[in-house]
Amino acid sequence: MNNFEKINRDIAWCPGCGNFLILKALKEVLQELGFEPKDVVLVSGIGQAAKTPQYVNTNYFNGLHGRAIPAASGIKVANKNLKVIVISGDGDIYGEGGNHFLHAIRRNSDITVIVGNNMVYGLTKGQSSPTSDYDLKPKGNEMAYKSDFNPISAAIALDCAFVSRSFCQNQPHLKTMMKEAINHKGFSLLDVFSPCVTFNITNTYDWFKNKTYELDETHNPADRVKAFEKSLEKDKLPIGIFYRTEKPTFEENEANAEKTQQPLYLNNQSRSDILYKMLESYK
Repeated sequence: MNNFEKINRDIAWCPGCGNFLILKALKEVLQELGFEPKDVVLVSGIGQAAKTPQYVNTNYFNGLHGRAIPAASGIKVANKNLKVIVISGDGDIYGEGGNHFLHAIRRNSDITVIVGNNMVYGLTKGQSSPTSDYDLKPKGNEMAYKSDFNPISAAIALDCAFVSRSFCQNQPHLKTMMKEAINHKGFSLLDVFSPCVTFNITNTYDWFKNKTYELDETHNPADRVKAFEKSLEKDKLPIGIFYRTEKPTFEENEANAEKTQQPLYLNNQSRSDILYKMLESYK
């Protein structure tokens, strides 16, 4: 049995939701990569995709709306030996969490961020999200934003360590992208097209199937300019690894990195520490 399989757990997604396919791939990938549940932490914010960690047999943290990335960054700093994976939705990561998304890329936190991108707010019943297609007619708003947020372009522009995209129905491709993203050192983005079958009747499984194509070996992920050009394509949407680079991580660059080779939680804290004194004062 898959060690990451959680038994007898009711799942609060509509039948046909793309999140089921992301969940399936994630559990299989964690198993195939040889991780143990105790060594993995899944982090999310609020939303339908953000429920994913609750359905995996491993450590998880559900934070506030849009605050998954700072929580994940803190967990990684506290214990560098953990594999920290953020898995949440386009509204949570690119909307409420947009500021954290941008600056964690700049810092190059050594975390993987998997975004279930259904181009709509599903939990709150169909409002437009940052990635909503202009043709979508969202609830509570007569039209989506004319210029949707392009997370792939934004990440490449910020020199993100790893930038990729996939489609949840293409399971072999999705699993390959997950493995590449999880294994890459530094901030790794995997944007996953994941249809919402209830509140987005525009961007359906067939729409994504007909609209996407896989990047082939002629694309060089080390070429940042070409990667950016690919990210701007609209007639057909590329999936695959757009950009990949190697550079020091936030954890390697932090002030005490040379002194704290072991996880921070194992460090002996002085009883004269200011925080300790403050806590003692409340007793």
